[in-house]
Amino acid sequence: RRTVRKFSEDSVDGQIIENAIRVAASAPSGANMQPWHFVAISDPKIKKEIRLAAENVENEFYKGKAGEKWLGDLKNLSTNAEKPFLEKAPWLIAVFVEKYRIDGKGEKKNNYYVSESVGIATGMLITAFHLSGLATLTYTPAPMNFLNTLLNRPSNEKPIMVLACGYPAKNATVPAIGKKPLDEILTIL
Repeated sequence: RRTVRKFSEDSVDGQIIENAIRVAASAPSGANMQPWHFVAISDPKIKKEIRLAAENVENEFYKGKAGEKWLGDLKNLSTNAEKPFLEKAPWLIAVFVEKYRIDGKGEKKNNYYVSESVGIATGMLITAFHLSGLATLTYTPAPMNFLNTLLNRPSNEKPIMVLACGYPAKNATVPAIGKKPLDEILTIL
């Protein structure tokens, strides 16, 4: 599985998106609280609003917030403040963590292992898309609270990622990067 930044404008059947989210929803979670919410977006108008808001955040990042070291580490990926994939990809999936839940009486209730649970679900979602023949790009602008407003999500939810999803463009390329060898990431005892 590799990330792509250029997507085909070929449509993707919404049933594939729903099935992949069903896979993600089967992830284990602390006390089975399922502290996630996924917003699947194909509406071009909403995708454009997300792109404009994200590029405002990105302009601040690339014009000094990131620092020279971080920007240097990103150089081989050829990224910049422009994020056309947010409009080009047929689908965007906004992933939210539910920091706490509100019960039927309006009372605040704890969720457990929220980051871990949503991380597992998101990994399963990416894998389900990959196995369905789709490409993805994980996008994490900071801050991304503009997503709560644009997508009408409640304050107990925090956006952690936008996952661009679709078929790769015919001219899509991936950077020449490698992964750490197994002996650097695995210890067998």
